[in-house]
Amino acid sequence: MKNRDILRWLAIDNHGIVTTGQAQSAGVPAVEVRKLASRGALTRIGHGVYRMEEAPTTALTAYAEALALVGKGAFLADESVLAVHDLAHVNPRTIKVGTDRRVRTQLPSTIQLLRLPQLSETEYVEGLVAMPLSQALLACRGRVLSERLMDATREAQTRGLLDAQNTDLILTQLAKDGASY
Repeated sequence: MKNRDILRWLAIDNHGIVTTGQAQSAGVPAVEVRKLASRGALTRIGHGVYRMEEAPTTALTAYAEALALVGKGAFLADESVLAVHDLAHVNPRTIKVGTDRRVRTQLPSTIQLLRLPQLSETEYVEGLVAMPLSQALLACRGRVLSERLMDATREAQTRGLLDAQNTDLILTQLAKDGASY
């Protein structure tokens, strides 16, 4: 299989985004990635992050791009988790990405970096690393209307994203907080 084909399959699995680290793990040297970028097959987005022009983009491409730009240990956080699940009618202006490490890369204004402790568990949403939905719902208190968060919690349970026990705990906490608004 040619290097270009390998990169195309990697990009298809990752919403059109491929990193040099992923390429090297798949057996494609970084120099070959740069060569393909110079020929127009890839568009450089940031250090070691490329968009494969031949791979289709999705509604989650911007989120995959944000995670790749932040790098190792990055995860979607807060409203961004609700947005990728299409819950609570949120459409954040910035993609919130959490990490527990220092990021020296200059990030675009569309990415908001949150210094958060490393999560004990994460979830995958269409291949994207994210904080657990239950944590995201509670983290959005005060920024998203309580009623919207309650509706989102119920919808998440209906869609099988939350179990009944977590749903009850979240709804109880949101109801408690809603009384203080």
